[in-house]
Amino acid sequence: MKKLISFFITRLSTIYKITAMMVTTAIILLIFPQQQSGTGYDYSEGGFWRQDDLYAPCDFAVLKTQGEIDREVGEAKGKMLLYFGYDSSARSSALYKMSTIHADPSLRHAMPGIINDIYRRGYTVLPAEITDASQHTLVLLQGNVGSEHHADEFYTPQNLDRVVSRHLHDEQLAAQAASLLADSVLVPSIRYDEVRTQLELDSRLSQITYTSSLVQKGELVVAKGEYISAEKALKIQSLENELSDLSQAEFNPALHYLGLFVLCAIAFVALYMFLKNTRHRILNDGRSVTFVFVIVLLTAALTSTVLRINPDWVLAVPICIVPILMRIFYDMRAALYIHIVTIVILGNLVPNPFEFIFYQLIAGMMCIITVKNFEQRSKFFVVALVLFCTYSLIYTAGILSQDTTFSTIRPERYAIFFANAVLTLLALPLIYIFERIFGITTNLTLLEISSTNTPALRELSRTAPGTFQHSMQVANICEDLLGEIGGNALLARVGALYHDIGKINAPLYFTENQNTDYNPHADLTNQESAHVITQHVRDGVELARRYHLPACVTDFIRTHHGTTYTGYFYAKQRQESGGLDFDTEAFRYPGPRPFSRETAVVMLVDSVEAACKSLPEPTAEAIRQLVDRIIDGKIAEEQLSNCDITFADITRIRQLLKHKMPSIYHLRVTYPLVDGN
Repeated sequence: MKKLISFFITRLSTIYKITAMMVTTAIILLIFPQQQSGTGYDYSEGGFWRQDDLYAPCDFAVLKTQGEIDREVGEAKGKMLLYFGYDSSARSSALYKMSTIHADPSLRHAMPGIINDIYRRGYTVLPAEITDASQHTLVLLQGNVGSEHHADEFYTPQNLDRVVSRHLHDEQLAAQAASLLADSVLVPSIRYDEVRTQLELDSRLSQITYTSSLVQKGELVVAKGEYISAEKALKIQSLENELSDLSQAEFNPALHYLGLFVLCAIAFVALYMFLKNTRHRILNDGRSVTFVFVIVLLTAALTSTVLRINPDWVLAVPICIVPILMRIFYDMRAALYIHIVTIVILGNLVPNPFEFIFYQLIAGMMCIITVKNFEQRSKFFVVALVLFCTYSLIYTAGILSQDTTFSTIRPERYAIFFANAVLTLLALPLIYIFERIFGITTNLTLLEISSTNTPALRELSRTAPGTFQHSMQVANICEDLLGEIGGNALLARVGALYHDIGKINAPLYFTENQNTDYNPHADLTNQESAHVITQHVRDGVELARRYHLPACVTDFIRTHHGTTYTGYFYAKQRQESGGLDFDTEAFRYPGPRPFSRETAVVMLVDSVEAACKSLPEPTAEAIRQLVDRIIDGKIAEEQLSNCDITFADITRIRQLLKHKMPSIYHLRVTYPLVDGN
């Protein structure tokens, strides 16, 4: 049992990464809308068939176009019979209504004759949906017997003026009578039978076929390189529908999701192998691993939401936020690889995967290149502009390559691309949010705290001006060295600026801040002096916490002396002890040793810069010997054994320091005094 527990504890980091990968994949599959099964071909009407010759794998019917179907439905509706029934009580009802109405005496006198004439022929009101009754045959049912008629055989509200004008010669009175009859008196004796008419229409619509022809198994559907006309596109679509129906009968949701899960997992495994072989720093940091999975998951969730609303808007999703964030937090290679894995995973779940992956891959690469050396937040607007132009050019070029005309361009697509570019600006606040959540520091934050006007550096400049000048000098040299050997020059500069802020608490105990002959160490023992000197590391860590400096900057405070001894007081104690044993650990810095090339460079430059100031005659040869002695001493003490720095890097650092330091600390020529000056 203990061995099992020990096994899990030692592999806890790996177990967490595997679990995070599986959970992320499962959530992505759950949140995406279910995709239709079946075979889909990559083609577009007006383009060319780029795949091999396509032969029908089975018999299938070719669908009619929607226009053909609409035309046949219109013809069926135009030829349908209109059914009516006879109401024998309509005349009596109309006469009764007329008797209750107060009207002009001459009008009341003429009305019975008019009503009798109307009902001798028949009165009907046609339904509103029948726009042209003359095209239809009316079937009048009386009991079980039906007779065919035309609409103009009966009176309607629209032609009452014909019968009224025969009885009333006064045009104004005739118009009044026609309006009164239509609105308040007449009751249809020929009543529209909506139920029978609908049955008649349904019968005609059921006879319409939705297929135009039959393609036999093995018949050529489309040849490679053939132009895809509307007819060909319809035939391919018909084949897709047939295959979809066939596969739907055998569709197994469990195996479907298992296949998608394995595809997504393979993409994550590829990402794991990349990080393990080239970016193990990211892989070994649990916060960074979580950050990557969270970004992928949030991107998938946003894409899924847009797909549920409208699949045509999928290109409005700001997928390129992923490479932008990865580039700002890490580097270009990691950003590109994580972006590729993200779009490959989403490509398995979105419609038109080839189009989606192509758009996002090219746009992501352009974003990564644009945010190189990202030093100003205003550059986000440049990225958004580049993104909009990239999407627009890809779309326009794609249309021209297929249709060779601008007429098929859809302007709303550019609106979608513009929305994508605007939404990509959300990366700006997301950087701040993710920095706080995951504790990862970006170059933007480093640029902000590299200003000498920050509270910590202002306090250092005020209380320990010598240390401040030393830190500035070390920062400048470190930035140049990292630019030469490779590394994060900005991080090294910021780390060097803050590496000695612990001296704020006791500035006069350090020689660079002593401007009088008094040395406070004269009143202390060697051990007490060593304690004061080494304490500036602990004080620096505490001050970094108080000033809310990032952890990556605090690392420079902790490591810039490593686990070396306080040289002067350690050597003095050895001399005074006369070979007797003493507590050597009291003279050692708390460490740890540098664990990155940036912290290693700061350690070396800090030691060399401070030592050069102590040379009585800083000649070029003396400085070169000093550089060799200090670097060799650090190597001998194994202070550089924990960082990813090579002997080639160290050799280059030697050369650069030997070149730079003499120009900074050279002996000046003594100019003769001139009388009067």
